[in-house]
Order: sequence, then C-alpha cells, then structure tokens
Amino acid sequence: MCTVVILRRPDHDWPLILAANRDEMENRPWRGPGRHWDDRQNVTAGMDELAGGTWLGVNDEGVVAGLLNRHDSLGPDPRLRSRGELVLEALDHFDAADAADALAHLNGSSWRSFNMVIADNRDAYWVRSLGAMVNGKIDVSPLPDGISMITSGELNDRGAARIDRNLPLFQAAPPPDPEADDWSAWQALIGDRGSPDSTDPREAMNVVTDFGFGTLSSSLIALPAMTRDTRKPVWRFAHGRPDEASWDIVEI
Repeated sequence: MCTVVILRRPDHDWPLILAANRDEMENRPWRGPGRHWDDRQNVTAGMDELAGGTWLGVNDEGVVAGLLNRHDSLGPDPRLRSRGELVLEALDHFDAADAADALAHLNGSSWRSFNMVIADNRDAYWVRSLGAMVNGKIDVSPLPDGISMITSGELNDRGAARIDRNLPLFQAAPPPDPEADDWSAWQALIGDRGSPDSTDPREAMNVVTDFGFGTLSSSLIALPAMTRDTRKPVWRFAHGRPDEASWDIVEI
C-alpha cells in the first residue's frame, strides 16, 4: 500500500506539493529517479527494473504522475500489462488535463486495479481503475484545493486507518517551504512508523513488516507557479526508509 499526499494552493508561488512513500517487496529490483528511457529524455522517474515502468515521475513540462496499487492487487499479473507504463503514458503529455483525459479513454481491463495522481501547477486529478470489475472503465476526478491523501482505496477515506490517523496531522502541520528549503514537518510525518501503542500496523506512513514488504523510498516534490523567473520543480528523494536514509536532490 503506497501513499500519496497532495497539497494544492492555486494562487501560491508553489501551488503543488506532493509527498509519496513507495511500499513494495524488498526483493523487487529498482533504480532511483533519473532519465532512464532513451525514448523519453524529458522524463525523470524511478525505474522498476522488473517491468521497465515507474511508480513516480516528473517531465520537463512540469507534469508529475504517481501510481498506487489498489486493495489486493500487489505484484504483477502475467496475463496483464504493467501498471508502471501508465505513469510514462501520463508523462508523455504537456499538461495534467491532457494526460488525465488520455488515460480516461484507455481500457482499464488491460491492467490490475490502480489509483493514480496526475498534476501540474494548474490542475490535479485522481485517476481510478477497478480493472475488469467495471468493464475497464477508468474514472478521473479533479483533486480539491487543500490537502488530499490517497492509499489503496478511495480519496480521503477516513475509514482507512492510515488516512484516518495521518490526514489530520498533515492538515495541521506547516507545509514545506521550498524557498527556505524547509521540509521538516512533512519529512517527519512520512517517516512516522505509527503509534507505539497501536494495534493496527496499517496506520503507519512508514511501513515495516517481517515478510519482506515495506517502505523502500520516499519523495517530496514541489512544482512552482508559472512565472517569469527560472524556478524549477524541486524533488527531494530518500533512497530507503524515510526515517533512516539520507535525502538527496534529484536533478530535473
């Protein structure tokens, strides 16, 4: 169960802030964010070495896209296509609205179920597919202003333990300040392993298990407003558990 948190502030100098934890089996090989695809030199993304796609990326045009598995859909299905290619498909577009529209016209039966976030500095969308369960229909909904949170179920679903515990914490925390390079509050939140006295491990942002599954990396991304200056997107990346690994700046 991966997690994405998005802050939308349309009139702000940094209108979109995204935090993401990638939860996966530890033995699945991957590479950190880079320009890994010869036919997509405008894309910076992590690479899943098993299937060749990605879970999170940004293109030079300022579109960010990230993918999450839905309930009970961890791992590949040899009969279906890799969901990681859907992020690359989204990043083929110059703005989030066009990318979301393109995905809405695909047949979701070709992939296992998924959630996606597609955003730029103007628009942001939640893309949801239940796969063959609903005849391959892919739903697209705009994300509201403010903070939204997605895991393996529905948007801002307070019935999910992780969202119920952590969404209010993000809403109460000071947001990242890219200008001052201050990401401390959100970095602490995405590195949190849950309450010590909790009986529900699903509430933790930073997942640790005894069966080889857990949080393998974390990202903090900020997109600047469209202005006349030369500010670029900022991507801070932890190549490992966010409470243990060092945080590096990804060159975009």
